[in-house]
Amino acid sequence: MEKKNETKKIIPQELLIVAYQNGVFPMGEKNNDIINWYFPNPRAILPLKNFKISRSLKQVLKKNKFQIKINSSFNEVIKNCADRKETWVSQIIIDSYISLYKNGFAHSVETWENGNLVGALYGVAIGSAFFGESMYSKVSNASKIALYYLVERLKEKKFTLLEIQFLTEHLKKFGGIEIDSESYLTILKNAVRKKRKFI
Repeated sequence: MEKKNETKKIIPQELLIVAYQNGVFPMGEKNNDIINWYFPNPRAILPLKNFKISRSLKQVLKKNKFQIKINSSFNEVIKNCADRKETWVSQIIIDSYISLYKNGFAHSVETWENGNLVGALYGVAIGSAFFGESMYSKVSNASKIALYYLVERLKEKKFTLLEIQFLTEHLKKFGGIEIDSESYLTILKNAVRKKRKFI
């Protein structure tokens, strides 16, 4: 019996990029092919100049116990982000963002310890905007360290916007804030026009 190759269902790259440029992003539903599109109002951002870390995290950074890598294990990062009881990182989301990664738009910031990937985050870079998608930790502070190095890289590369979708108590501790959609679109419009490279 001849085996047929199944075509993976993915969100077209052009659609994803246009969506981000207009303040819209997708989320999946576990175990089905449904994609929901969101335009939150208010919108959460993390102003790079307002980024702050706790004293305890500063101590962790000083110990240099973690190694940071970028884009070395993107596929594993996004699959780990999906590996939880409740997740919006469905198979379509995974396949769509792996495609974005292969084309230079999606990136992972990874925290390694003793040769093991212990935490990370991933997101999408367009112009001088970085859209944070998801993060996870397998050991204490691993995702926080990844976020710290993401912000350092965005500052170094002269990015102007770090979008974080919805404000959580966790992200509020790092300086995350909410702004209305009109203000966000103004910032976004200027950010995506600037030419920047994450890598």
